[in-house]
Amino acid sequence: MFKSSSSKAETVNSPDKLNRLVEGTAVKGDIKTDSNFRLDGELKGTLNTLGKLVVGPSGRIEGEIVCGNADIEGEVIGNIRVDGILILKSTARFTGNIIAQKVGIENGAEFNGNCHMGAGTPKFDTPAIPVSENELVY
Repeated sequence: MFKSSSSKAETVNSPDKLNRLVEGTAVKGDIKTDSNFRLDGELKGTLNTLGKLVVGPSGRIEGEIVCGNADIEGEVIGNIRVDGILILKSTARFTGNIIAQKVGIENGAEFNGNCHMGAGTPKFDTPAIPVSENELVY
């Protein structure tokens, strides 16, 4: 009658466990999920997923990202840490810092920032989003 709890690997790789933020939807806040996530809308905040992140051509994220793998077709302003492979598609516009095991950048993609590939997890000292003097908290 009841199923035993499934492992995280089954949750992440399950195609029916897809979260989606559609075009025309804007969210301000933080999102945390164990499964895959597709974003065609807009997010201002952090996104943390164990699964694969897909930012569609109309998708936009302004904030920090941690994910298993990622395909970026839209715009990202912020730092990203990818445990596996990050692909910046030809329509991608990425401003920020990248930490990933492997990175692929297609012709036409825009990338401005720093990139660290391979083992180790360095900390970036520079913020990906410029902060104006009136936004600083003392």
